[in-house]
Amino acid sequence: MFGILADRTFRTLFAAQVSALLGTGLMTVALGLLAYDLAGGDAALILGTIFTIKMIAYVGLSPIAAALVERLPRRTVLVSLDLVRAAAALVFPFVTEIWQAYFLVLVLQSASAAFTPAFQATIPDVLQEEDRYTNALSLSRLAQDLENIASPLIAAALLLVFSFDVLFFGTLAGFLASGLLILSVTFPTASPPERRGIWERTTRGILIYLATPRLRGLLALNAGAAAAGAMVLVNTVVLVRDTLGRDDSAVALTLSAFGAGSMVSALALPRMLERIGDRKVMVAGTLGQIGALSALAIWTIAIGLSWSALLVTWTVTGAAYAAALTPAGRLLRRSSHSEDRPAIFAAQFALSHACWLVTYPLAGWLMTVAGPVPALIALTAIAILGLVIALRLWPKSDSSLMPHTHDDLPPDHPHVRDGRHHVHEIRIDALHPSWPTKG
Repeated sequence: MFGILADRTFRTLFAAQVSALLGTGLMTVALGLLAYDLAGGDAALILGTIFTIKMIAYVGLSPIAAALVERLPRRTVLVSLDLVRAAAALVFPFVTEIWQAYFLVLVLQSASAAFTPAFQATIPDVLQEEDRYTNALSLSRLAQDLENIASPLIAAALLLVFSFDVLFFGTLAGFLASGLLILSVTFPTASPPERRGIWERTTRGILIYLATPRLRGLLALNAGAAAAGAMVLVNTVVLVRDTLGRDDSAVALTLSAFGAGSMVSALALPRMLERIGDRKVMVAGTLGQIGALSALAIWTIAIGLSWSALLVTWTVTGAAYAAALTPAGRLLRRSSHSEDRPAIFAAQFALSHACWLVTYPLAGWLMTVAGPVPALIALTAIAILGLVIALRLWPKSDSSLMPHTHDDLPPDHPHVRDGRHHVHEIRIDALHPSWPTKG
């Protein structure tokens, strides 16, 4: 996996990703403390609104932003968006009103909604071989998991000496470092996109996405992962502090169990995908999430919730979550041409976060009004429904190769000089996304 870091362009882009992730992680901690500073006991309501603004920006603005910047140099776009995010982080320490925090979050997350899909769409252009790209996806997943552990530890160390405002300057430094690193590399030349109207450019990615069977299946699996992930991310603090009566450090350790499981899975995924294939791995990951949440619900009903059971469940859920989601980039790459790739990645970004926009508030509401067992059961049911839909939409025989003939081509066409009626296979990857295929 780590051999791909020998590629200078990818190594630099990966360093940029790590820098931005660390900055974002510090901001997450800082926003919670800022909310408490501004609202005291109502901080949870403020944070809930902030998360909602974030999801709305991701869902509503990502396809529009991708359309607006489609014909602009990608490196220039990414550096500019990093500067916008850095500028927003610079202003956060001077916030004195809640509405100011909301506005800055909207600006910053709108820039992220444009930045992330464009950045993700660049990696398959840099690493065109599928095995190398698979390693890049696993390494990216590993970086995200490490960030979930490293950022709180860095924040805790800084808070021993400084006030929470300094964390925003750490965020500023992360985004500036990301922009400088991106500026230092030369991007591969992508095929220029066709000239289209703004409406077609905005909707094209989503239309191609929803017209592709494997990507419709991916969306259903995204819904299942969002259900399991929301149970972990939204309700861990309540389960650990209120239900189990443990302290803040136990909350951090419990969340780190989810990240640790995901890290182990990310390390194993390249070989698994090579041997088993995307569909089987992703389906197995969804089944793992369903099994883990169901087992915790049964255990809680029969014996009662325990911290050890929660740690084990979150570890298994993290491993299954990574297995279900990490191969998504391979499917997006396989289902798009270079010129359409930013739009396809933007569609995945928007549609997958639309799932979170539903499961985030649902997980919190169910936990508040009904308790952990009904929340586990309902979210597990969503994951099961997503799996059933995915199995129906994503053909089991899905392949990047499609048998075809050249019977309708003239005899002097280069594809038929060796025989007009010879049946052979062509890579679906090479076809235009609007051409009909069986998967």
